[in-house]
Amino acid sequence: MTKIKEGSVIGVILIIMPEAGGIPALQKRGASLLAAVIYQSGFPVDEFMAAIAATLRGENLRLGGAIQQNASRQDTGQLAACSSAMTLIDLSTGERFGISQDLGSQSQDCRLDSCGLAELGGVLDVSVDDSLDLVILNKFGKAEADGGGLRSVIARSIDVGVPVLTAVRSIYREDWQRFHGGVATDLVPQSEVTLAWCRRAVGRRRMAQLV
Repeated sequence: MTKIKEGSVIGVILIIMPEAGGIPALQKRGASLLAAVIYQSGFPVDEFMAAIAATLRGENLRLGGAIQQNASRQDTGQLAACSSAMTLIDLSTGERFGISQDLGSQSQDCRLDSCGLAELGGVLDVSVDDSLDLVILNKFGKAEADGGGLRSVIARSIDVGVPVLTAVRSIYREDWQRFHGGVATDLVPQSEVTLAWCRRAVGRRRMAQLV
């Protein structure tokens, strides 16, 4: 607690100290701006989040953020030797960012390309503003749990008052909780539940803008 005296008026500034990596703006605004779909390994989270985005876009919501699309070896032919080439699609512009590194023709796996992810993060940091209704980020995964990835996009969105929906695999749930400081909403991986939260969050935002 820090006190500042100006003449006869004493002001008090409350310094909020969230857990390491937390978002100060989120601590002030509460859980209404941030939610995550908590899912288990094997759940088709990329398709799920893409479907959520498509439904909300069909309702004329202004969306920011990114969803992931995975192209199989059969889909890409000689363009990718790994079993699934990962691409993130900017929901505002449709621009595509490759985020997987091909490990060679004998490998069935891909490694996350941190440079591609960082490039997208920089683009989204700039494009997120208060004209958006909602930001969707495909997942809070290993990169974000390690302190990188698209964490800054979440912080930027909350800072300008735009709700954020993401997804978190159960093994990263503790990292996610440390990040948001206990104020985000956890959602089950069901379309109707997820869409209901998004519509409520957007509705609250629009009502606040009218005040």
